[in-house]
Amino acid sequence: MRTISRDGEHELDIKKSRFLCAMARVGSEDEARAFIAERRKAHWSANHNCSAYVLGEDGGVQRSSDDGEPSGTAGVPMLEVLRHRGVTDTVAVVTRYFGGVKLGAGGLIRAYGGAVSATLDTLGLLERRTLLVVAVVADYLQAGRLESELRSSPYTVRSVEYGADVRIDVALREEELDGFRAWLAEATAGQAVCEVQGSTVVEVPPETGTE
Repeated sequence: MRTISRDGEHELDIKKSRFLCAMARVGSEDEARAFIAERRKAHWSANHNCSAYVLGEDGGVQRSSDDGEPSGTAGVPMLEVLRHRGVTDTVAVVTRYFGGVKLGAGGLIRAYGGAVSATLDTLGLLERRTLLVVAVVADYLQAGRLESELRSSPYTVRSVEYGADVRIDVALREEELDGFRAWLAEATAGQAVCEVQGSTVVEVPPETGTE
């Protein structure tokens, strides 16, 4: 799943109507509702403050509101964009200031969905990945060189602890584990040992071509 890289807003002008989309990262329905209420208060004079949010690791919590627009023309297309882009733990509110030109159902669907899509492009997305945390233990003679080589490798160094030996925690994908063990054995002539300690969730930019 993905989430937005930062909170923010983006505005579109469509046939004299202003569509102002604001987004925020949220961790609960209470936080999502509070953000929606805050936007409605800030834009109390707007014609509509339509909303949609997706929550949960699997995006299982999904809600939307048309806020007075014709049923299915605002909240649902907003929600569909979030779902299609694989976005979770995110709330979107599109505020509309009517400009005097009616858009019709199709025009509204395109406008509200387009406002969310453009805002996602503006704010950027981060991909959430679950990585293994592997503890590498080496002696002091090897540790400095090993840490340097790890930091220049594709693997992620999370921490380094100095004690009787040196422990370096490394994060990597599960499918990389066998290759990492082989790399470590070669880099240290089999002197360093490693053990899987658990897992962690990291946020990284989506790989090219996966947007």
